[in-house]
Amino acid sequence: MGMTIVEKILARNASLDRVIPGQIVEARVDVVMLHDIGTPGIQRPFRELGTGKIADHVRCVIVPDHYVPAPTVQAAENLKLTREWAQSMGVEYYYEPGRGGISHQIMIEQGHCLPGQIIVAPDSHATTYGACGALGTGLGVTDTAIALGTGQLWFQVPETVKVELTGELSPYVSAKDIALYLLREFGEDELIYKAIEIAGPATERLTFDDRACIANMALEMGVKTCLFIPDAETLSRLRQYRQNVPDPVRPDANAKYAHVAFIDVSLIPPMVAAPHSPSNGKQISEVVGTRIHQAFLGSCTNGRIEDLRVAARIIKGRSVHSGARMIVTPASQKTYKQAIAEGLIQIFLDAGALVTNPGCGVCIGGHLGLIAKDEVCISSSNRNFIGRMGSRQGQIYLASPAVVAASALAGEIADPRSIEEN
Repeated sequence: MGMTIVEKILARNASLDRVIPGQIVEARVDVVMLHDIGTPGIQRPFRELGTGKIADHVRCVIVPDHYVPAPTVQAAENLKLTREWAQSMGVEYYYEPGRGGISHQIMIEQGHCLPGQIIVAPDSHATTYGACGALGTGLGVTDTAIALGTGQLWFQVPETVKVELTGELSPYVSAKDIALYLLREFGEDELIYKAIEIAGPATERLTFDDRACIANMALEMGVKTCLFIPDAETLSRLRQYRQNVPDPVRPDANAKYAHVAFIDVSLIPPMVAAPHSPSNGKQISEVVGTRIHQAFLGSCTNGRIEDLRVAARIIKGRSVHSGARMIVTPASQKTYKQAIAEGLIQIFLDAGALVTNPGCGVCIGGHLGLIAKDEVCISSSNRNFIGRMGSRQGQIYLASPAVVAASALAGEIADPRSIEEN
């Protein structure tokens, strides 16, 4: 019997011929990503480990992104600790906020993710790296410290669920809608500690950024990791960032899956996740007309240049509704500059939107874009938990960039198919 992608990666990094689901293995970790929350968090377990240094073969990448610029003295202390620790450890890949952005975006666009790697981080949305064909997964700070100091970690080989995507997306339906649809179908606990392998003819029509969006959102289903089978689209994008991209890991033809699900994407309408769970998916017709006070475009899920382009086409020549506000956060400084060059930022500003520096502040309710009691935000981010973006009495709806843009114009949740692009 053959192996799935995740089984092949774990077998290779554990120097084994093959592995099976449920098996415990000691596997080499290739990359560890840290940020301004994770770096302070690993300090004690890393010291107690006693190695005193980062394992020689591990690429450590540090991207301060959650509380930048610092909104409190404590946040400033954490940023200072992160910077000084990176210097003391000789970390080559440290990105100051003004040169970086959201960590998961920086990991990809700076070439730190390659097919077949095991990449860990003290951040649950490390599943994003599955767009590259890498096994990306989030850990607690203790396990992250062990991976950083020893270069290896134990893993239980997960079962793999294969999702075959067929059909063609309808206008104004995007990867975010696929993700919200999958979340509604699988829920939050059906796939706990399983791997998802996404394949099928429809994936060939998904851009690399589309795949990153779905892999990012897959974490909300409780998965250990989510991987796309690397293809020409994957390799073309990665070669823009790294000269030497290794041969990708692909599943065997006779790989065994715990379950195979077939999804016809042509049947998926624009989706919205209603409060207070990403799996509380609704067809947009069920929530159209819900008043909003804030529209947020950004995050590690949907703050990429393709997302900004989609929203700008809808916003162009129009104004944000007088009873609402719109916040736009590019995923990285590189994305921000490209959006300026393409005139996208000017479109948002002319419409009355606020544009912030790249970072996680709005998404996590850290210090930007907080919502008040009884306010409603429609967001292109990945979580709509109670209190996620401010008041516990506020409400968050999750949607695609197109729905967020259309809703910002209407002052209520709106179907982008009802708005003609300029």
